[in-house]
Amino acid sequence: MVRLIDLRKRFGKNIALDGVSLTIGPGEVFGYLGPNGAGKTTTIRLLMGMLQPTSGKAEILGRDCWHQPVEVHKLVGYVPGEPALYDRLTGRHHVTYCSHLRRRDDGKRAAELADRLDLDLDQPARTLSRGNRQKLAVVLAMMSSPRLLVLDEPTSGIDPLVQQVFHALLREHTASSGAVLLSSHVLGEVERVADRIGVVRRGRLVAVERLQDLAARSLHQVRASFAEDISASDYAGLPGVRDLVVNQRTLSCSAPQSSLDALLKRVSGRQVVDFECAEAPLEETFLSYYGSEYDGKDGADAY
Repeated sequence: MVRLIDLRKRFGKNIALDGVSLTIGPGEVFGYLGPNGAGKTTTIRLLMGMLQPTSGKAEILGRDCWHQPVEVHKLVGYVPGEPALYDRLTGRHHVTYCSHLRRRDDGKRAAELADRLDLDLDQPARTLSRGNRQKLAVVLAMMSSPRLLVLDEPTSGIDPLVQQVFHALLREHTASSGAVLLSSHVLGEVERVADRIGVVRRGRLVAVERLQDLAARSLHQVRASFAEDISASDYAGLPGVRDLVVNQRTLSCSAPQSSLDALLKRVSGRQVVDFECAEAPLEETFLSYYGSEYDGKDGADAY
């Protein structure tokens, strides 16, 4: 569905994207993660033919995104980070207008989507809240049943109950062999729907992971209390053990599942008074592997 080949984009002296290569297949939700300013929106604008690559290539279903933008746009439903709507037009007018552009009648499908998202299509866009503007953008993107959905922070401002409906719509889309590129700076949102994630930082793609593989490496928080004082040197050097803290008779650390057996054998060498082991949230595992520079703070994407 999507193929990026050594994609680069420079704005003067600023490198917004530096050699990004990845593929997205049919039936897949690909979560595109990174802090604000990392290059996510630049990637999307290159995919949509809004920017010309400095070098490299972006393709959607074999069409070059810069040289064949009309063909690409026929295949894609796009939700930008800040939807641009006509303030005086109602949602229904937007649906009619976009249907004419595509030379097809998508009114029935739009009405179904609006009903599921609890959106009133007869309200002028200027009266809509931020969340309802996002809903309208989602309706306009999905109503033509495109092969690929390109979504830039699509649930911003949408309440949690409607987010569940939105995630269900994405699953229906991929079940019919569609694909989704979902850009976000919030891992928790991507975790609920993505099959794979790509992590971009400072314009570079630093990791591509299957969610199930990342979950298999999930960290466990371990805490043990002993009947006598212990030494940190007894537990240092265990493969995979992180954040080891020993304070007289207590030990705390983080460890992936693969390290738990060795850790437990070492702990059981002393008289244990209390022991706790709990799986950490996936976000903590993610941050542990990919560094503290990733954060979920709000802010405008620098690119």
